[in-house]
Amino acid sequence: MPSKAGTTRLVIVESPAKAKTISGYLGPGYVVEASFGHVRDLPRNAADVPAKYKGEPWARLGVDVDNGFHALYVVSADRRQQISKLVKLAKEVDEIFLATDEDREGEAIAWHLVETLKPKVPVKRMVFHEITKPAIQAAVANPREIDRDLVDAQEARRILDRLYGYEVSPVLWKKVMPKLSAGRVQSVATRIVVERERQRMAFRTAEYWDILATLAVANADEGPRTFNATLVALNGDRIATGKDFEPTTGRVKAGAGVVHLDSGGARGLAARLEGRPFTVTRVEEKPYRRRPYAPFITSTLQQEAARKLRFSSQQTMRTAQRLYENGYITYMRTDSVNLSETAIAAARRQIVELYGERSVPPEPRRYTGKVKNAQEAHEAIRPAGDNFRTPGDVAKELSAEEFKLYELIWRRTIASQMTDAVGSSVSVRIRAVSSAQEEADFGATGKTITDPGFLRAYVESSDDENAEAEDAERRLPNLVKDQPLTADELAAQGHHTQPPSRYTEASLVKSLEELGIGRPSTYASIMQTIQDRGYVTKRGQAMIPTFLAFAVIGLLERHYPRLIDYDFTASMENELDEIAGGDHAAVDFLTAFYFGSANGAGDQDIARSGGLKKLVTENLNEIDARSVNSIPLFTDDEGREVVVRVGRYGPYLQRAVPGEQQAPAAEGEEGGGQGDRAPIPEGLAPDELTPEKVHELFLGGGGERKLGDDPATGEPILLKSGRFGPYVASGERKSSLLRSQSPDSLTFDEALKLLSLPRVVGVAPDGAEVLANNGRYGPYVKQGDEFRSLDSEEKMFTVTLDEALALLAAPKARQRRAAAPPLREMGVDPLTEKPLVIKDGRFGPYVTDGETNASLRRGQTPEALSIEEASEMLAEKRAKGPAPKKAAAKKAPAKKAPAKKATAAKKTAAATKSTAAKKTTTAKATTARKAPAKKAAPRKATTSPD
Repeated sequence: MPSKAGTTRLVIVESPAKAKTISGYLGPGYVVEASFGHVRDLPRNAADVPAKYKGEPWARLGVDVDNGFHALYVVSADRRQQISKLVKLAKEVDEIFLATDEDREGEAIAWHLVETLKPKVPVKRMVFHEITKPAIQAAVANPREIDRDLVDAQEARRILDRLYGYEVSPVLWKKVMPKLSAGRVQSVATRIVVERERQRMAFRTAEYWDILATLAVANADEGPRTFNATLVALNGDRIATGKDFEPTTGRVKAGAGVVHLDSGGARGLAARLEGRPFTVTRVEEKPYRRRPYAPFITSTLQQEAARKLRFSSQQTMRTAQRLYENGYITYMRTDSVNLSETAIAAARRQIVELYGERSVPPEPRRYTGKVKNAQEAHEAIRPAGDNFRTPGDVAKELSAEEFKLYELIWRRTIASQMTDAVGSSVSVRIRAVSSAQEEADFGATGKTITDPGFLRAYVESSDDENAEAEDAERRLPNLVKDQPLTADELAAQGHHTQPPSRYTEASLVKSLEELGIGRPSTYASIMQTIQDRGYVTKRGQAMIPTFLAFAVIGLLERHYPRLIDYDFTASMENELDEIAGGDHAAVDFLTAFYFGSANGAGDQDIARSGGLKKLVTENLNEIDARSVNSIPLFTDDEGREVVVRVGRYGPYLQRAVPGEQQAPAAEGEEGGGQGDRAPIPEGLAPDELTPEKVHELFLGGGGERKLGDDPATGEPILLKSGRFGPYVASGERKSSLLRSQSPDSLTFDEALKLLSLPRVVGVAPDGAEVLANNGRYGPYVKQGDEFRSLDSEEKMFTVTLDEALALLAAPKARQRRAAAPPLREMGVDPLTEKPLVIKDGRFGPYVTDGETNASLRRGQTPEALSIEEASEMLAEKRAKGPAPKKAAAKKAPAKKAPAKKATAAKKTAAATKSTAAKKTTTAKATTARKAPAKKAAPRKATTSPD
């Protein structure tokens, strides 16, 4: 769309990819540039605070809480170069269009751009929900003003999170551990994960039995001849199933009125039913109908991508961002399930083309959202454009992960406008009377789908991996009441109750969404934050809280319960929505939250307590650090209390008799204590600290596990955890695990192979032994002082003498390895235009542009790191400047010639002086231990904890 003759317009978007796509849709006279996301933010640390504000009491917060919560914004160091470019362009154009995203964050970025650029030309707000030529042209033709209510809501959220993080985090520094953080949403998300782990720790399994009967129809004219039925009742009383047991005791719930069969009872009943006649007592048939699922919103997209594609929340959002910016899907941060009329028409046309007219319902389907506090009335996530491109149409244009996600979105969108899946379901009851005259009732269910409807395009997955798929059929023979059956087989089968499953990223996002906590734009970052902070680790898809998380959540629950209350956190989202709608003033909301003013809005419990500021300072001295950092487990058979203590060097076990004298501990320290201690091996989940496991840890002192006895020596082979990682030991022999091996899956045979190292390959012609071994830099062969690398770990066990001698005979220059290829080539840095690659270094993967290196942070993977994140990491590293060089070590003075032997008198004097010095040192150390710990000085915020 060409601009007016002689008019030049600057269009500012958030990312270079978006700029490139949009510039292709605009004609001459348009300059499209990127802001690279947010251009200003609150100061991240003291160094970011401008000099004239450094003396202000509120400078550490970056918010003047005493003057209307005025925010101090600073331009990010890595954005200054781009801002200078935008300022220059703004002076050369006639109009500016701010084309940032259409949500609160995008609105705020547009406002920050105006405040930073201070343009002298007209500024217009340009919004769109998909990057297609018609959408961009419509956005240019219909600009609007910046929505200050949305800006105020985003600013209130940012200030709220800063106040929460900067006031609550120092409490954690003092009472738990330095450098921890609290956050309005991240702490609640952590609490949810911790509560689930507590349930698993308290869980006690129960065993129950039933009988599976394979029943046969004499003359089956339709359907299968045999089918399975399960024992459901005995003499009219229901057979106990998993739901009938108390999860914390493993006993049948009081008043359940069920028959609890054990192994003997089930086997005995099965024997008494052998050869007895079975009769159908009831057949109930009902129509089956299933409506299609609504189109994707942000949270459901993350959930399904996790279930079907095994994507993390961040990976899903990064991939969706690329699809959006390149014009393949609509905006991916939304909680609206609405589809536009043009989208509905496009979907219906495509359904007719691909599945036939019978697959389209007479009237279009329209969906209403069920998300608590839903806002931002965008469209659902769908393929872009008025004519959807099939996955086959775009397959060659997309990367593998982009294609998978696009296909998922396309299928869900198409399915949402298709007909219902219909069929029939049948429930059957069968009775047999045992030889002891017991009435045993069996049940079976079947499902037949006569028209799959939308299931032809899409079937939703479940968090329960054992759940039956919705398109699965269970066919039964045609059965009628009083029909005789025979039992081909009667098998007693045992079951165990299972603890509640751990959260995955998908199910945690779903839980937050149902509670009304967080927003579409925040879910992925919350998942990443709680992992980066060390509160949650992942084992496969499962999210496991650390003991550090237990300590932090325990402190907040005991002393600041309202701050991590689910309803309270959701109510704050409601108030932010009211600010966005212009129904509430941000200053009143923040005042009530921070100072407890009863005049404004805000949570009245917080207001009555005097607000956040008073809440976190008034009772700080009453918080006992030792108690906070102690997580009780159980009392052992000898009456000793077993607890996990969270120390600054990691969690450890301690057990002591109640009332036993404990040495005092400084705040945040591991403390004294006279009880036994044992380290907790890294990677052990809290619910795995069973009494048996705890006993094993105390017995081994380092989490050792016996794998078996060496058949040659009879000595036990133990798997241990040491300072440099896991290793196996037997007698005097030790060997570290290989890179390809895991302690959890290490077998006895593998341990024996490891203990065979160093392996004698043979004897060289000169009589020297040739050895194969594993070293710091990998596997190698050795003869005397000559070393040569092997190309695989397995070669240590298979290399022959001839092969080893050939390697050793080759010059070292030939052994020199070529530089390892990069783990991933990322493309060009949008800031410096230098090629970025990810390499594997001595301390793990890192991103580099050839001059500056930045290590990947915890939770980041080479595959999932986006080029924007890489660019930002390198920019931050450049902004810090080069690391200061270490001063050259002073040359030690030349040693004097050894003195002659000292006289006996001199020796005695020296010994006396040494003894006195030792006594003085011991006395000082004792005094230091007895002296009460000094109160730590208030810690300045050096990093943003919110």
